[in-house]
Amino acid sequence: MTTILSIQSSVAYGHVGNSAATFPLMRLGVEVWPVLTVHFSNNTSYPSKRGPLLAPSDVAEVVTGIDELGVLPQVDAVLTGYQGAPEMGAEILRIVALVKERNPKAVWCCDPVMGDVGRGMYVLPGIPEFMRDHVVPAADILTPNHYELDYLTGRETHTVADVLGAADALRAQGPGTVLVTSVVAEGADPDTVMMVAVGEQGAWSVTTPLLERSFTGSGDLTASVFLASLLEDESLETAVGRTAAVVYSVLEKTTELGRRELALVPAQDELIAPSHTFEVRRLR
Repeated sequence: MTTILSIQSSVAYGHVGNSAATFPLMRLGVEVWPVLTVHFSNNTSYPSKRGPLLAPSDVAEVVTGIDELGVLPQVDAVLTGYQGAPEMGAEILRIVALVKERNPKAVWCCDPVMGDVGRGMYVLPGIPEFMRDHVVPAADILTPNHYELDYLTGRETHTVADVLGAADALRAQGPGTVLVTSVVAEGADPDTVMMVAVGEQGAWSVTTPLLERSFTGSGDLTASVFLASLLEDESLETAVGRTAAVVYSVLEKTTELGRRELALVPAQDELIAPSHTFEVRRLR
């Protein structure tokens, strides 16, 4: 059975971080060991929140306890998202190194959460530079959105060819696979959005309709489904197609229900058999 150590934030109400990743992964048949970096009442898009921000030493203690059980060699992948502060990022790097020491075949999938188009950077100072200088070289799978891709590569990408060039630049620094989410390319239908996946096998894109609202936690869901698909030995082409189908179907259900938070429980069947499928186009 596939096992993922997921080091992310958690909320009591709603679905972001581990609260957006754990249930979908389990529904997909993946064993998940959640390690929390924060435990808030709700995500930060609300006017207020409460709850503790865990210290890097707290996270280290949890992982040390797991290691003392002798089970870390069972971990196939580490999944991370929002890292909170550079100090937490440094601890995550140490944990990833430990997991790979225990299981050299384990991979690290990092969603480099930093910012987005229209919002700019929304993380603490130091995080973007830490992601660029330390995380990118160490990650095996990277899932930036279009804005984050541009920052990490120091480029402005406008066309699909630009995005491919930037993804290649990231891969040259370390990650074998890059999934660029929320690509908006010049000349594309403004009512659509694209995912672009680039790896050793080639490059593929999937275009889905654009739902006219933003969804907190959709990036966490995307990274989770993509990683689970790859760990099932699916090809990169199949993985990006499945990820687009699942995420769009869940977001559509969320929209239909008028939910602010991802409707993961009502839409759980979409995780297994999504209502929509989309053409996967080979780019090269």
